[in-house]
Amino acid sequence: MPPPRITIRNLHADLAASAAYFRSDTSAVEASRARVIAATADGHAHYGINTGFGALANKRVPDDQLHQLQRNLLLSHAVGVGEPVPAEITRVMLRLKIHGLGLGYSGVSLPTFRRLLDFDEHNLVAVVPSRGSVGASGDLAPLAHLCLPLIGYGEFWNDARTGAVPAAEVLRKHNLSPLELGAKDGLALINGTQLMSGYGAFILEKCVRLLDLFDLSAAMSLEALQGSIKPFDARIHAVRPHPGHGVVATNVRKLLEASEILESHRNCGKVQDPYCLRCVPQVHGASRDALGYASSVLEIEMNGVTDNPLVFEEGDIVSGGNFHGQPLAFVLDFAAIALAELASISERRIYLLLEGHDGLPKLLMRETGLNSGFMIPQYTAAALVSENKVLCHPASVDSIPTSLGQEDHVSMGSISAVKLLRVFENVETVLAIEMLTATQALDYRLPMRPGRGVEAAHQLVRNACPHREADYLFRDDLEKAFGLVRGRDLLSAAGLIDPG
Repeated sequence: MPPPRITIRNLHADLAASAAYFRSDTSAVEASRARVIAATADGHAHYGINTGFGALANKRVPDDQLHQLQRNLLLSHAVGVGEPVPAEITRVMLRLKIHGLGLGYSGVSLPTFRRLLDFDEHNLVAVVPSRGSVGASGDLAPLAHLCLPLIGYGEFWNDARTGAVPAAEVLRKHNLSPLELGAKDGLALINGTQLMSGYGAFILEKCVRLLDLFDLSAAMSLEALQGSIKPFDARIHAVRPHPGHGVVATNVRKLLEASEILESHRNCGKVQDPYCLRCVPQVHGASRDALGYASSVLEIEMNGVTDNPLVFEEGDIVSGGNFHGQPLAFVLDFAAIALAELASISERRIYLLLEGHDGLPKLLMRETGLNSGFMIPQYTAAALVSENKVLCHPASVDSIPTSLGQEDHVSMGSISAVKLLRVFENVETVLAIEMLTATQALDYRLPMRPGRGVEAAHQLVRNACPHREADYLFRDDLEKAFGLVRGRDLLSAAGLIDPG
């Protein structure tokens, strides 16, 4: 039976299944290792096995120094800097590294592979600095930090993921001795795109939920602003059949079913809504399609092999460039742009909700002057949207030669990955602000009821955050809104996902 395929939608379950598979079946690793052992005895130079690395590829290393060569590789490449990669993402990196090595094209030694499985089984997550990779030759520095604990160096996160503990101390606690790396081990460990893939997969898995939540927040704003449902007519999207358009329009129509608010202004004479309402299917849909494409590229990457050199069944050990992060660099930049546009159009809806249209009080409180109402949350949304514009400059258009010119074109995909997380966090915050703002606005439409899906979401937000008619510490409600947009309850209540 082949190893399980890793998908974005079921990322964490698939990664767990992969680790479980390789705990019970290491046959591909063992076969690949046998080919490396044979290569070390054939008298020829093999890159990364008995030679130096990068610009030092032509320097032969004596057989009695091969263990030291691999150890030196981890020590010399562990030069990452900056804040740590979030522990959740580092766990994804570890499991992706296990999956890639387990496919049997890297020639890693069985003790080294099994020790990675031990780390995963005991939930031991290394502390990995987030900066230092240029997204080619593998994510060298981050992966060196990920694997330093194998030889007793580096740090692990503590159980609470709030601080670092020396790896040597953690290894003693678990009765694990530092390893002596075998030929090719160090190179197999640090070659690969697991930093870029880890960030991308972690974020895109969350985007599956986030996309539907933006459709929900748009529907809430549409109802609060007494917008038209006509732009969501299925016939409009059938004649321009981008997949995302149709999904978004269907979601909004479903959320607005049985709406009394829609009925109350069906014949009001309004011709067109502003684009932030009327073009929700086109804008949200384009982001949905872009993120879907990014996910498809990530799935190819996660299920492929990004080591160098590669060890094939015929015994051939072939150098190539599968470590180059260009495919990921492009789509991680693209994903950042797609996410940023969701926040951009959302901020315009927030602004519209504050303007006092169609009976809504300006700034969404009746007594303003003494009270600022919801004025300043829109500032926060505007600031984050503007920050995203800076962050969305594509890292993938840059390249700086490394390794004395041997690595003369690099992807900078690691930068794409790190800034994508910042964009995602900003976008999630704007979403929470729209949810709170639209909920406040919907209160003023009572006793008219919005569509069933919108009403259920409105009630859930209200259960967590009361209606406000005087200024208060807005941050308190924003924290509660964060909890809602990071969970499943809003979408379950609105009927966009199965509550199971």
